[in-house]
Amino acid sequence: MFSPPLNHLHFSLSHFFLPLISLPDPTMTVTVLIENPEFGVAAEEKGVDEESELVLDGGFLVPYANSFGHGFRDYHAESERQEGVENFYKLNHINQTYDFVKKMRKEYGQLNRVEMSIWECCELLNDVVDESDPDLDEPQIEHLLQTAEAIRKDYPNEDWLHLTALIHDLGKVLLLPSFGGLPQWAVVGDTYPLGCAFDKSIVHHKYFMENPGYYNPAYNSKYGVYSPNCGLDNVVMSWGHDDYMYLVAKENNTTLPSAALFVIRYHSFYSLHRSHAYKHLMNEEDVENLKWLRIFNKYDLYSKSKVRVNVDKVKPYYLSLVEKYFPAKLRW
Repeated sequence: MFSPPLNHLHFSLSHFFLPLISLPDPTMTVTVLIENPEFGVAAEEKGVDEESELVLDGGFLVPYANSFGHGFRDYHAESERQEGVENFYKLNHINQTYDFVKKMRKEYGQLNRVEMSIWECCELLNDVVDESDPDLDEPQIEHLLQTAEAIRKDYPNEDWLHLTALIHDLGKVLLLPSFGGLPQWAVVGDTYPLGCAFDKSIVHHKYFMENPGYYNPAYNSKYGVYSPNCGLDNVVMSWGHDDYMYLVAKENNTTLPSAALFVIRYHSFYSLHRSHAYKHLMNEEDVENLKWLRIFNKYDLYSKSKVRVNVDKVKPYYLSLVEKYFPAKLRW
C-alpha cells in the first residue's frame, strides 16, 4: 500500500466581517471586528492549518446548518432526534467492551455472508438510517454521494479519495437482517479505543461509568494494554461499520492507498481527529494518514444537507473508480 502525497491542503480557521456602527457624532465611525465562520459562501483557498474545523477547501459551499436547522454535531440541541441520539450513546457506551469487539472481529472477519459488488452494496443502504447522527435523517446513499461529490469538486485529481467517500459508510449494511441485523449501537456512532481509559472528549462520556472496562485496572489507565506509539492498527476500536468496511476492503485486496483504509477505519474516531485525544498511541504512518482524514472529515460532516445528487448522472464515474480499485465481486 502507498500513501498519496499530501500536495495541497487548504484550511481556514475562520473569516471576519467588518460592520460599520454609526455613533452620535456623524463624523465618527468605529469598525468592530467580530469573529465569524464563513458559512453559506464559497470558502477561499488558504494556507495549511490542520486544526481548522470550520471552512472547507476550494469552492465547496458550507451549509448554514444541518438537515434539522441546528449546528453540526450538536448533541444537546433540542430537536426531534436529540433524545433518541442520547439513548443510542447510552447503549453504545455500556455494551461496547474489549471482549465484545474481539468476538465481532472474529465473526465478521470471515467475510462469508454474501458476494456482491460495491455498487450493489451502495443500493442496499437505501434502507438504512443512522440513529446516532444528529445531522441527517436521509437514506445513507444520499450522504455518500453528497460527500463524494463535494470532495470531487475541491480535489478533482484525487480519485481514490472520491471513491473512499462513496464507500466509507458501506459497513452500515450490518444493520440489515441479511448481515445479522446488529443493533444500532453495534454499527454506528463515534468510535473509540477499548483496553485503555475512555477520554472525556467522547460524546456522552458519562455513560461509560456503566461499562465494565471503566473499573478494570487493566483497561482504565492512559495506555491500558497498549504501549506508547504502538500504532492504531494495534489498538482495539469499538466495533461498527468503520472497522467492518476496513476488513472488507483489505481482505478483498483493494488497491486503494493506505490513507484510504485509514479514513475508512477511523472516520468516526472523533475524539482523535476533532479533540486530539489518543495521539500517544499513534505511530508515524498514523500521523501522515491523519492529515488526509482531517480533510475527509470536513466533507463527511459539512456536506450533510437536503441537496440531492443526480445518481444516474454520477454513477458511471464512480463505477469506473470501483473497477480501478476493487474486484468486480467482493466477499462481505
